[in-house]
Amino acid sequence: MALVAGVDSSTQSCKVVIRDASTGALVRSGSARHAAGTEIDPENWWSALQQALQAAGGLADVQAVAVSGQQHGMVCLDEDGAVIRPALLWNDTRSAPAADKMVSEAGPDGARYWAEETGTVPVASITAAKLRWLAENEPANASRTAAVCLPHDWLSWRLAGYGPGSGRAGLEALRTDRSDASGTGYWSPRTGEYLPAVLEQTLGHVPLLPRVLGPLETDQHTSEGAVIAPGTGDNAGAALGVGAGVGDVVVSVGTSGTVFAVAADPTADASGLVAGFADATGNYLPLTATLNASRVMDATAALLSVDLPALTSLALGAAAGAGGLSMVPYFEGERTPNLPDATGSLHGMTLANFTPANLARAAVEGIACSLADGFAALADQGIEARRIILVGGGARSEAIQQAVSAVFGMPVTVPEPGEYVADGAARQAAAVLSGEWPQWTAAGTSVVEAAPAPDVLERYRRAAATAR
Repeated sequence: MALVAGVDSSTQSCKVVIRDASTGALVRSGSARHAAGTEIDPENWWSALQQALQAAGGLADVQAVAVSGQQHGMVCLDEDGAVIRPALLWNDTRSAPAADKMVSEAGPDGARYWAEETGTVPVASITAAKLRWLAENEPANASRTAAVCLPHDWLSWRLAGYGPGSGRAGLEALRTDRSDASGTGYWSPRTGEYLPAVLEQTLGHVPLLPRVLGPLETDQHTSEGAVIAPGTGDNAGAALGVGAGVGDVVVSVGTSGTVFAVAADPTADASGLVAGFADATGNYLPLTATLNASRVMDATAALLSVDLPALTSLALGAAAGAGGLSMVPYFEGERTPNLPDATGSLHGMTLANFTPANLARAAVEGIACSLADGFAALADQGIEARRIILVGGGARSEAIQQAVSAVFGMPVTVPEPGEYVADGAARQAAAVLSGEWPQWTAAGTSVVEAAPAPDVLERYRRAAATAR
């Protein structure tokens, strides 16, 4: 039995799964926590990876490994391969003014320029904006930067035996994949090439960058002899983990929400709502994000003094439409639409409908309607959905499942809860090993179909319009 390993190095933790390359059956797993914060010493990721691998039984009997990691993080290396400063993560917002400058300096139609060049209008999260911040605020560190890579690139590089002291030869061994490269702001999903002019504009010079590997390309091994696959960004890893193909839309209900599709063609959304990423298979991964998802359920449950299962029961006990209540879940601003200073609100209250059950239902429907706005943004880019796949911690709620199906007006496929990102990385490792993508069968997948509720979405959008 050939074994493959998949690694999910996320913001909060590192998870490792070891699976049978042929069937996808889970053999063993392990995990370890990451330090908190929006800037982290990458050595913390390496330490967590070692702990997670040890808990998972190591790589001695593993034939291939792939790392999927949080996107956008800025890892700067000096000429010797040492990390220059703590990595700025995707959720570090100090680079927001730098992103704004990048757009304005591109001219009156700067947003469209960036969307067409890189697939994404610059925001604080992307690596290019963080490099601009570095050049403006830490010029000495910017000048020392000989190479720039992403979290998953750096971990794959360490697995290949490189690190501080590797020198120029080590830097030239950096590798990445197209899905993670597409989130940097200095690589074009449309042309498949780096954009040196962006690096000159942001960092002030063009550093050495990881070579972008093809979907099943590999040229490195671990010290134990395992093949190192290209790896992926986290969303692309999740798409692989749930077996998403062209025409599938993945809706993730976690702390925040994401709605992304596997598409055959690149997108360029000048509004900035849709990030035009690439995926890990040679296709594309247009994505929208919301700031408020399962935390809205947490807050509502706390207000009603119930736990989450009880909140689901309350919501299921109310009729669709919550008796006319509409919750706009912009509790901490919003990303889709881009309203960073907005607040949440509850509309349509009467003495008759203001009940715990209707409030629970309104919270669940508000999350679903907010995600539907992301779905609509994808549709505006010509994305046609053949299937909705619902994942994330919030997706375990039957009320969320029904609300998403009703508001989206489509059946919803709900895979069994799992480590989708790590599983996707393992699937890539198996594909590199065999030369083709394995058709692993997902266990426990269910399909939920609720009666369409366009009136709920229409009422929600009228309420949400007041937040603009």
